[in-house]
Amino acid sequence: MSRRRAGILLHITSLPGAFSFGDISNAAYKFIDFLLDTGFSVWQILPLGPTHTDHSPYQSLSAHAGNPQLINLEWLYKKGWLNLVDLYAEHEDDWQHRLHCLQLAYKKFKIVADPDDIERFQRFISKNKYWLENYSLYIALREQFENQAWMLWPVKYRDRDSDELAKFFKQNQKVIEAIQFQQFIFFTQWADLKKYANDRGVFIIGDIPIFVAHDSAEVWVNRDYFKLNANGQAEFVAGVPPDFFSETGQLWGNPHYQWKKLEEDDFCWWVDRIRTQSNLYDAIRIDHFRGLAQYWEIPANEKNAINGSWVSAPGRKLLRKLTQSFPTLSLLAEDLGTITPDVIELRDEFRLPGMLILQFAFDGSYDNPYLPHNHRQNSLVYTGTHDNDTTLSWYESLSTETKNYVNQYIYYENEYMPWPLIRSALDSVANLAILPMQDLLSLGEGHRMNTPGTVEGNWQWRFEWNQIDDGLKRKISDLLRNSHRTTIVKSASYSSSQVMQPTSNL
Repeated sequence: MSRRRAGILLHITSLPGAFSFGDISNAAYKFIDFLLDTGFSVWQILPLGPTHTDHSPYQSLSAHAGNPQLINLEWLYKKGWLNLVDLYAEHEDDWQHRLHCLQLAYKKFKIVADPDDIERFQRFISKNKYWLENYSLYIALREQFENQAWMLWPVKYRDRDSDELAKFFKQNQKVIEAIQFQQFIFFTQWADLKKYANDRGVFIIGDIPIFVAHDSAEVWVNRDYFKLNANGQAEFVAGVPPDFFSETGQLWGNPHYQWKKLEEDDFCWWVDRIRTQSNLYDAIRIDHFRGLAQYWEIPANEKNAINGSWVSAPGRKLLRKLTQSFPTLSLLAEDLGTITPDVIELRDEFRLPGMLILQFAFDGSYDNPYLPHNHRQNSLVYTGTHDNDTTLSWYESLSTETKNYVNQYIYYENEYMPWPLIRSALDSVANLAILPMQDLLSLGEGHRMNTPGTVEGNWQWRFEWNQIDDGLKRKISDLLRNSHRTTIVKSASYSSSQVMQPTSNL
């Protein structure tokens, strides 16, 4: 954030590829080359945790683990741990196929892996024991009970009877180690990708939801840190009141923290969480940052988010602890929604960059903070986020009056949406401009990543390489150079052979 930069917002699952969603494959390396070729130096992604069946990266099974669905199976074949016939076997369900391949790879790894790889695996287990042991046990139990949420397990497992858990662990050691192997592969592949990016001057911004999913390893293991009843059910859940996205608010369903207990334990749970995430990213965006000042608490029996109340949180104490524990940590604040002076004060006290969304700028008020003439340097400016419609679709849905206002404010001769808004983002005084990939491809209705308040049809958008031509690359390069956001390219050009050997020291 010390210089003008530009980046692209694109989740891993939106990358091209042979399966139904993108992964840490050659396409990820090729995308970094595309960033370099055009002058971008930042890649922003969504959370990387394992998802539930709705595929939302914001409702993860773990606050630490990586999503096994993102593992590059070809890498396993090149390592000699997966046969070609198994890799390309016919299948009806991508996730089940991937899981089957990962199980086969683990069995072959146990037979043919060389001593260095075995040592890396054991070192990974030891280094990540603070979360990996509980996570692998949780996933093994969840599979045992047909993927039911932990609140529905037999009481002895739900309530973590130590003798019963020890017995289950002993009886299912191979299953549990196979789950740990998946995490070893994910973190190895991700570390190699991040190194490839960093070595070429590209930085990765990650995203962590402020709250964690009720059905997750962390809530199962740390019930004292959450507002739950004796049966493990939430007493209050998270969400936001009615806002721009929804007339009835958003009911997320995450259990709220027992902040007093977290504070008594010196926020060790949060420190552990950030330790894992800081190894994955160069900067961390805290989703729903305002929840560190006040959070919207909704009784668990409510059908929507209208009937809630604001409750204060010890965000100042937490951020002080995190900055002391991680002196070089780069945090970014997703300060959107109902923002009150205490949220701004908390953000600015720790000098955290906030977010500016151009699609929110044109309500007709001169003091709208999202209008470019009100922008601040220590900020990230976006045309829109993963929760917004594409800029072209947004513009086409505006009233004639609002369209005229937009056109007058950001007029560029002989240029059509979304490019005027893209230019405005790049010309902003904000140090970092982030553009959704959909906007760079000039995509309209039907190409948004997520519609807040809905559970179907989200997280599925992908692009194809044939949507990017030399003309688009030149146009982007010119815009970044003219707005003084371009970077010096450091040796691009990725070769698929580079992914064969893990280079990380996990």
